[in-house]
Amino acid sequence: MPGPIRILSASLFGLLLPLATLAQDSATSNVLERYGNLEIERSGAAIDPELARKMLRRGNTYSNLQRFEEAIEEYRKALAADPNLEEALRNLANVYLFLERGQQARPLLARYIALQENSSASLIAAVQTLGQLEREAGNFEVAIDYDLRAIRLTPDDDSQIHIMANSYNNAGDADKAIAIYRTATEVQPDNAFFHRSLGRILEQQGQLSEALASYQAAAAIEPDSDFYADLAAGLEQRLARQ
Repeated sequence: MPGPIRILSASLFGLLLPLATLAQDSATSNVLERYGNLEIERSGAAIDPELARKMLRRGNTYSNLQRFEEAIEEYRKALAADPNLEEALRNLANVYLFLERGQQARPLLARYIALQENSSASLIAAVQTLGQLEREAGNFEVAIDYDLRAIRLTPDDDSQIHIMANSYNNAGDADKAIAIYRTATEVQPDNAFFHRSLGRILEQQGQLSEALASYQAAAAIEPDSDFYADLAAGLEQRLARQ
């Protein structure tokens, strides 16, 4: 079973409605049928914000009652009425993640992220989560963009950087692992271990001159460390013998 997924940090709305309001009425019972595929772009008269928020509130109520399949239905109706309703995208993704249905959460997270104009805790969690989901699915070409963005959004999260890089490197995609560590050295230029980690993968790939530069950068950051100095000296000697 894959490791734990980061659920979006913003909690589901706590608004509880009277149970009587949960009854379906004829105006909303066929929302999905009226609007069709949720991925179709709609505008103008096809958007019904009032109806969307009504469905959102119902979804939140069901979610708080842990009636998740019913919550999913209401959130989908909300998105059928307004595909850009951010709370519905986020909350539906949360439910799918809680139910370990990551494949269904991924397109919702991608759409939610695309709608965000400012950084927030929810955006950061969404970017980190989607990068992890795409990596676990083997979609590295998609995952790398979210991973690099996650590093820039949370530059002090060392653990996520090593997890990302190791995932790519262990899967045989060293170029993406190198990209992860290069970005890490940009956001944390004084982190000697990031420079060393970058140098290690560069050395494995035969990019010895670049690896030496990374080891030398690590040694310069921590001049009292024999570990980094020995790495640099050893590779320098190896290059001199070539």
